[in-house]
Amino acid sequence: MDFTRLDNKNTDLDNPVFSDVFTEYIDLENPEHADGGFNEQDFANKVAASVNHNASDLHLCTGDHPVLRIDGELKTFTHWPRVNANWLSGLSRHLLSEVQQRQLQQSGQVDCACTTSAGQRLRANVFQQQQGRSIAFRVISATSPSLNELDVPPIINQLIEQENGLILITGATGSGKTTTLSAMISAMNQKQARHIITLEDPIEFLHSSKTCLIQQRELGRHTDSFSSALTGALRQDPDIILLGELRDPESIRLALTAAETGHLVLATLHTRTAAQAIDRLVDIFPVAEKTAIQAQLAASLRAVITQKLCHKVGGGRIAVFEILTQTTAASHLIREGKTYQLHSVIQTGGQWGMQTFEQSIAQRQKQGILADQNVSQLI
Repeated sequence: MDFTRLDNKNTDLDNPVFSDVFTEYIDLENPEHADGGFNEQDFANKVAASVNHNASDLHLCTGDHPVLRIDGELKTFTHWPRVNANWLSGLSRHLLSEVQQRQLQQSGQVDCACTTSAGQRLRANVFQQQQGRSIAFRVISATSPSLNELDVPPIINQLIEQENGLILITGATGSGKTTTLSAMISAMNQKQARHIITLEDPIEFLHSSKTCLIQQRELGRHTDSFSSALTGALRQDPDIILLGELRDPESIRLALTAAETGHLVLATLHTRTAAQAIDRLVDIFPVAEKTAIQAQLAASLRAVITQKLCHKVGGGRIAVFEILTQTTAASHLIREGKTYQLHSVIQTGGQWGMQTFEQSIAQRQKQGILADQNVSQLI
């Protein structure tokens, strides 16, 4: 795909965002727009507006006005025309391969990613709903941010030096997990000489090999499943394996095996605390296997980095972190299944790089980054 980006005339949020962008009337009867009225330039307008207003997401839903998520809040822009069903179908055909179009027909939804001609990266989920088709776009930074730009705790810079083991990055949907993970890969790619294989669904941030050899694989395009790709990765001489998400028992088993056999494995989970992350990995297995999985986690888990985004003073959002690192006490609790006691270990584990959300928020407030409000409102 090759979308042409148009620049906004201004970025005053007091004005309707989409009225600030030049558009041309789309005549559905014009043969030039025979593909359901879809027009690449019109789509580029919406992408440009989203990027220029620092939106994290763009929602295009049949029959509705476009909606942006800015600093975590949805904003509907009624000055832009409602999304036409034929136009959205045309956009879908431009976004999706034939295989993905069949998947959409069969399952009612499909993930994909694209890059505009201006280098803007987008992740998309195309799906059917009551009113017709919808597409939810996640706006991805053109380049991966650095760990310094994200202002992450210093322990994360130490964790990327690990030779082996499992590091989990967890948090709710939209909490910035992929961004943090990408920044970690970028940091490795500046100063380490290691072979990194990523298994993603879909590929979001694009990485070029610098000091590291980086090979990115996408579910549905380069492999049929995470488990088969992970099995293959173990035969491809990797030093580091990045898994977009640990989804099923087979992937978890293979990830733990890789971590135990000399590889560093980075993976994400949708959990809100370190304890929940460990419980999620263990509880997916039958009772007969739980003890063995707990023992593997106790031995191989190097850290759980859990994050959420909070509003900054002056606009924008920044991550706060709960961090659990591997210590004798933490490993013992994981092995014994006493994850409910991990919070106490984190509270007192500052010398090993650990911190609670409360401690992270207090530090951000001391720096003047977060608004002065009750911590309980932020966690």
